Amino acid sequence: MATDDDAKRFIDPIKLSVLMPVYNELFLVEAAVRRVLAFRHPMVRELELVIVDDGSTDGSGEILRRLAAEQPAIRLFQQPNGGKGSAIRRAIAEATGELSVIQDADLEYYPEDWKLLLQPFFEGDADAVYGSRFVASEYRRVLYFWHTLLNRLLTGLSNAMTDLDLTDMETCYKMVRTELLKSIPLRSNDFSLEPELTAKLAKRGAVIYEVPIRYAGRTYREGKKISAKHGLTALAAILKWKLIDDLYEKDEHGSESLISLNNVHQFNRWTAEQIGPELGSRVLELGAGIGHHTVHLLPRKRYLASDVNRHALAFLRNLAVGKPYFEVARIDITEREPFERLAGQFDTVLCLSLLEHLADPRAALENAKLALEPGGRLIVLVPQGSWLHSSLDRAVGHARRFERAELRSLLESAGLRVAAIRDLNRLAVPGWLVNGRVLERERVTRVQLKAFNTVSPYLGALDRVLPWAGLSLLAVAHREG
Repeated sequence: MATDDDAKRFIDPIKLSVLMPVYNELFLVEAAVRRVLAFRHPMVRELELVIVDDGSTDGSGEILRRLAAEQPAIRLFQQPNGGKGSAIRRAIAEATGELSVIQDADLEYYPEDWKLLLQPFFEGDADAVYGSRFVASEYRRVLYFWHTLLNRLLTGLSNAMTDLDLTDMETCYKMVRTELLKSIPLRSNDFSLEPELTAKLAKRGAVIYEVPIRYAGRTYREGKKISAKHGLTALAAILKWKLIDDLYEKDEHGSESLISLNNVHQFNRWTAEQIGPELGSRVLELGAGIGHHTVHLLPRKRYLASDVNRHALAFLRNLAVGKPYFEVARIDITEREPFERLAGQFDTVLCLSLLEHLADPRAALENAKLALEPGGRLIVLVPQGSWLHSSLDRAVGHARRFERAELRSLLESAGLRVAAIRDLNRLAVPGWLVNGRVLERERVTRVQLKAFNTVSPYLGALDRVLPWAGLSLLAVAHREG
């Protein structure tokens, strides 16, 4: 169980993956490789250098093959030229360390500065650490004014879109937890990968630190490749990834659907307001996801948020930073043992949008009941109306939708006394019907979500006048004393 930010710190020495894209660096690549291999740190037990030769035509490939044959720490991959972003994406796929850092195949950056980048992972709660060329360090080479100004402008615009306060978004030195990095779908093949990765880390709620690094930038005469046109592609990428939520690789837990509810903040707040009056001071939330409702229900004397998705748990642990009353744990509602350990510790258990995913919801409710003290309440939110089950439900893993009598019977069969069951969100029923049953869509459009979010504060009033059943059912049941 993670109870504070210490849960994210690395305690033991780690393996560091260095991701090096190479394209036509004949005169510098060997020196760059040897610099990397010379790095030593007491908390790095092993270093692997993952090199992707991105279709070099100047003889760099021959040098890399020789070095790979000499150095067991080098893992060399060669591919047709696809751009820097393409090479980094390949390197990420091959990385096996706990942390990964990007390293260009030149001498502009100093691997010794990784010691500073590593520090927040061992002393803080970092998910990613950026090395800034514009925060005071020992020294930096003075170069082009307009190039520096462009970097600052792009960083400023990126910050405006992501609500971060970075000083150097375009830096090469980005050190990221490898598991997190692998879970983010990166699409850019060129230098646009920098703003794309930054935007997606921000949207994923990653804890990002920035440390000063040295920088000895090359001139264009010396082979520098980035130019003004890359500034335009970076600008386009900043705007693109502000608008598009493409944040999770597909996995067995359906992580790619986690972010969908993030676009309806007012609806999440409204739903939490319907639950809030029923909450006690010691709350266990099952299937919390990335805290869509959680953030609106804090603080409490004790709040334990749980999920089975590792990415959701990472998000929740970031949310827990600075909240001593907030705990995070992996709890599977289908497993009895965690609830036996938590027996009788809570006056409220939340089971929101979870039962519809389960093969045996009755057994799950019996498990959840164990965590309640006598007289404690279980609050359940489920989708209503089997006739509404559609492509939208299948896309998010809903095995069923419930009828009111079915939900009451289910709660009572689990040994709970039902205090109330009421309809929620009548307004959304026509939209769900049209999108799912008529158009057979697998997701609601962004425009529809935005419109729905706008009217969410008025859902309570609409629920009192609209004549049909709600899209969801909210039930409150008590454990008998």
